[in-house]
Amino acid sequence: MRSVMRRVTTMTFSYFLQSPPLPTSPKLFFSPRQFSLFSLLPLPNQRFITPSHSSRLRLRGFSTKSIPKMQDSGAVSYLTHREAAEIDETLMGPLGFTVDQLMELAGLSVATSIAEVYKPSEYSRVLTICGPGNNGGDGLVAARHLHHFGYKPSICYPKRTAKSLYTGLVTQLGSLSVPFVSVDDLPEDLSNNFDVIVDAIFGFSFHGAPRPPFDDLIRRLMSLQNNEHIVPKRPVIVSVDIPSGWHVEEGDHEGGGIKPDMLVSLTAPKLCAKRFCGPHHFLGGRFVPPQVAEKYKLELPSYPGASMCVRIGKPPKVDISAMRVNYVSPELLEDQVETDPTLQFRKWFDEAVASGLRETNAMALSTTNKDRKPSSRMVLLKGFDENGFVWFTNYESKKGSDLSENPCAALLFYWESLNRQVRIEGPVERISEAESENYYHSRPRGSQIGAIVSKQSSVVPGRHVLYDEYEELTIKYSDGSVIPKPKNWGGFRLKPNLFEFWQGQPSRLHDRLQYSLQDANGNSGWIIHRLAP
Repeated sequence: MRSVMRRVTTMTFSYFLQSPPLPTSPKLFFSPRQFSLFSLLPLPNQRFITPSHSSRLRLRGFSTKSIPKMQDSGAVSYLTHREAAEIDETLMGPLGFTVDQLMELAGLSVATSIAEVYKPSEYSRVLTICGPGNNGGDGLVAARHLHHFGYKPSICYPKRTAKSLYTGLVTQLGSLSVPFVSVDDLPEDLSNNFDVIVDAIFGFSFHGAPRPPFDDLIRRLMSLQNNEHIVPKRPVIVSVDIPSGWHVEEGDHEGGGIKPDMLVSLTAPKLCAKRFCGPHHFLGGRFVPPQVAEKYKLELPSYPGASMCVRIGKPPKVDISAMRVNYVSPELLEDQVETDPTLQFRKWFDEAVASGLRETNAMALSTTNKDRKPSSRMVLLKGFDENGFVWFTNYESKKGSDLSENPCAALLFYWESLNRQVRIEGPVERISEAESENYYHSRPRGSQIGAIVSKQSSVVPGRHVLYDEYEELTIKYSDGSVIPKPKNWGGFRLKPNLFEFWQGQPSRLHDRLQYSLQDANGNSGWIIHRLAP
């Protein structure tokens, strides 16, 4: 112990000799984010470096350390321990962020990263292992969001923090009936009970060997990877910011630590992330202000749209031939479906909408021209009833041209989370001009102008041409006057003569019920047949 203290004192003194004078207040000796988000309880009996040392021990300055690259890092910046601590000081100091704000953003980033790769339909059972500091707090927040995303999280939180921020998170999770599991109640082999394990144990303030009970928990995570050749499907491991037990800069330098499948770096990746060899590296924490990025010359990927996470590096290469899903669904039986296929479609469509699927009305439309050359594209269903299924388009487009030459088509709806498909075939006709007018003027004005601008399927010299004409028409109709419908724009209606309802089942023994329209004694009616999968 004396040698350790002597080494720490020497390193700290050496740093003081190289650095400008530091404030004398103990509160300013450590990074607020580092203290609050990664080691809120650096207790003497735990092997944490205390806050006053942890933010000032690194003497390597701001240079990027030369270590082997285990993944394609591109132009992304990787932070030293000292850089990460000082950025957190800035965020929590002059920029006015609070602990709970950053924890909420971090936890949401972790949850959205998991949802990007591991869908709840296949990876619903999530165990979040939380440490005593704010890395554990990030895990608690992530578990709450995962619950709302449709997962079934459980939490192992053996060393609870008594501060109100943490007790509030525990209360919130309790109100959602998210179970807390003790270490003793966890199975020795975690492979049968969970699909995803979130490693939110230690952050970058941790040093030394993990102590009980975390040493045992880390051992169990490592054993999952050691037994990978034995277990048919082991849980995937997701580490928050730093895999627990790794050195913040040198990574798993002894080679015996956790090897997560996903790493979610927060704010910016730490140097140890260069040694991450897993398939999924995401960046989360969309809160870095421009002045911080400029000061530290941070090169970070752009976040897409409104996403709270962004992938770092290239997606992993996959063996396409090995990609498969073993569907588990309720049986689709002849005596349980509607006799009218339109009513059965209505039932399934409503269930798809209720499940929260995006663009439930999206469908693949397949057409052929006079030369019997097929083509397909995605369009949006805009109405259906006993008379048929309606969509709208430019009559001079490729699909419009095909349908004028061969007025028959096939529709395909695919609702992935429900393991369902619906195929519909039949002749196609144009709907009345009045119906097209009514729908056209129900659309947003921008969409009406877009229909005029786009000579669909024709060649344009550049995107600017579309934007220029769009701006001109926007100005022209800025007075709120009626925007005329183009004569070459309108709706089609497919009149079905065949439906097929497909429900995915285990071992590829899928349910397929086909409705065929047949004439009998001068009357047409629907006949149901089961097809082989």
